Amino acid sequence: MLYRTLGRTGVQVSALALGAMNFGSIGRTTQDEATAMVDAALEAGINLIDTADWYSTGGSEEMVGKSIAGRRDDVVLATKASMPMSDDPNHRGASRRWLVAELDHSLQRLGVDHVDLYQIHRWDPTTSDEETLSALTDLQRAGKIRYFGSSTFPAYRIVEAQWAAREHRLSRYVTEQPSYSILQRGVEAHVLPVAQEHGLGVLAWSPLASGWLSGAVRAGRDITTHRSTVLPQRFDLSRPSNQARMDAVERLAVVAEEAGLTMIQLALGFVTAHPAVTSAIIGPRTMDHLRSQLAAAQTVLTADVLDAIDTIVAPGVDLAPEEKVDAPPALLDPSLRRRHGAGPAAVGTAP
Repeated sequence: MLYRTLGRTGVQVSALALGAMNFGSIGRTTQDEATAMVDAALEAGINLIDTADWYSTGGSEEMVGKSIAGRRDDVVLATKASMPMSDDPNHRGASRRWLVAELDHSLQRLGVDHVDLYQIHRWDPTTSDEETLSALTDLQRAGKIRYFGSSTFPAYRIVEAQWAAREHRLSRYVTEQPSYSILQRGVEAHVLPVAQEHGLGVLAWSPLASGWLSGAVRAGRDITTHRSTVLPQRFDLSRPSNQARMDAVERLAVVAEEAGLTMIQLALGFVTAHPAVTSAIIGPRTMDHLRSQLAAAQTVLTADVLDAIDTIVAPGVDLAPEEKVDAPPALLDPSLRRRHGAGPAAVGTAP
């Protein structure tokens, strides 16, 4: 296993991290299966485990906690908050009120007295950076978290948070967790350069692009992956973006075969090759999934393979832009990019 420094923290983490989103009801993974995967991952040299309160409504955290019992110090433990945990409007977001309460809930579910990395799962537009960073700084000083980071933040929000930390003399986000894969390269144009500029560690999620790059999705075959049953629209080939992905997958399969690699090795090797990326988060649902992904632990792609990938999916391009989850709100809500009163009666010439 390769190890890298997590941003500027000095903490050494494995180039592959174990993501626990599939632990529990989401992936229909039992406690015994989760424990077996944690055992195998640690044995292979993975030392970073990433979960979230939202995964299986706390079920993932509970499973992770039981799986690492007795070996807490061997794990760099990361979790997240801000996604809705109930219908209560205050059981979500990044306010001080919620983060202080929810961290205690997470610690109870995990069975630990602190987490190494506490991440804001999504940017909360209703809460100021100062409010969130102040709460996180206090939780850090209380010893409940060692570091904190962001997840799937737009690049400009990453910058704003860095400046807010400086202005108010608060601790800063030390990591960012973006979606990044061969098929979704948009973060190369903005998020990854910003992370490098500010010295953030980058933990890339969905490096297999929801299974598109697992080797199980190929032209002419029925798509029967677990993710395709949960999110069928992401695999509906009548959608142009999905057909574009299938076309790319077929060309990438040729590159992988000629290089003597599996599709998984090609996909994970690509993500971990970027100098901004610290770790690629793998999210196995079964032990077989884990074994196939661990096979990429020491994969280093050559320049000619990386060049071949660039000819198939250009740098900075998302083949499925509608699936971006770090887009500024104004790109998704037309009312946010139009001045109030815009319409026929408001049309005129500038003075």
